[in-house]
Amino acid sequence: MLLLSLLTLVVSLVLFLGVAEIALRFLPVSSTLQSLAVNSGQPIFHFRPNRNFANSHGWTMHSVTRHRINNAGFVNDQDYRRDDPLPLVAVIGDSYIEARMVPYAETVQGRLARSLAGERRVYSFAAAGAPLSQYLIWAGHAVREYSARAIVINVVGNDFDESLASYKLGPGFWLYSPDGDGTLRLRLNDYDPGWGITILRESALARYLILNLKFYETIFRVRALGELIFGTPAQAETRYAGNTDASVDAVRVADSLKVVDAFFRDLPKVVRLEPQDILFTLDGFRYSEAAREGRGSYFDLMRRAFLEKARSLGYEAIDLEPLFAARNAQTGERFEFEDDGHWNGNGHGVAAEAIASSKLMARLRQ
Repeated sequence: MLLLSLLTLVVSLVLFLGVAEIALRFLPVSSTLQSLAVNSGQPIFHFRPNRNFANSHGWTMHSVTRHRINNAGFVNDQDYRRDDPLPLVAVIGDSYIEARMVPYAETVQGRLARSLAGERRVYSFAAAGAPLSQYLIWAGHAVREYSARAIVINVVGNDFDESLASYKLGPGFWLYSPDGDGTLRLRLNDYDPGWGITILRESALARYLILNLKFYETIFRVRALGELIFGTPAQAETRYAGNTDASVDAVRVADSLKVVDAFFRDLPKVVRLEPQDILFTLDGFRYSEAAREGRGSYFDLMRRAFLEKARSLGYEAIDLEPLFAARNAQTGERFEFEDDGHWNGNGHGVAAEAIASSKLMARLRQ
């Protein structure tokens, strides 16, 4: 009798999961972008090319956006060409530039591509979770493979400590690790998706649980599962400022400052462009009250250090924080989603306007 009850329970569960899987395939469940294997033979992180995907929010799957992964394996409506004679501006970043939650036309790169049509190409190289160390690799790739003449790098709150292999596993990304004498060096963290990840990617039910219901936030708390499935260590409950842990740990700050030094040490030799050809934009606290509350936090310290270092070396670096605050005071606009801290279309608009008004763009237009 017990065996029959267990069998009935198992069959019922399988049927329920099967029905849920079939039903969700007809709904706009968020898609995975399907990153490909990265290793010494294929050292550039990118996604499976030439495919469409959808993004949605929450259990109701609202705010649906639809995107294209192009021939080069990046989220962009354009195909990338190596033989295009138009000079290239490459926009580099993490999920803010990947921007799966914003229609392409409203993104920084979409707006710039539209305004520079016929004069310049604008390609984006980005993926969620990428840190400063990975930005170097994409920037160098854009110069070598697509002859980029100018680079725009967007920097956000978690780009500093997560550039260190000791703080983030970062599957498929280039991260900093100390060598024998303690000097930080770029090293590739190989990535092979494996059959388990492939099954999760193809399952609408798994994607709904992980991407829409944020089931991974629970999994992150179980370190072994988090590392197995997502390649990132477990995270404790933290207070956030600038979308990163606000706590000012002396070791974390010191390590992050070393990353900034290593980044600017490697930038000239990896990217091989002059400082005048590289522009940085830095996210900020966006609203006056948030800026006051964030003073002295980890991101506040790091963004100030980064701005100072970049400018001292002759790089143009735009602080977006006062631009966001001024726009909000004038119009009352919000720059992120209610249930997502990434920039919405308004946020991308402020960043795009700042880039369009930069010294870099003025020089390119001469």
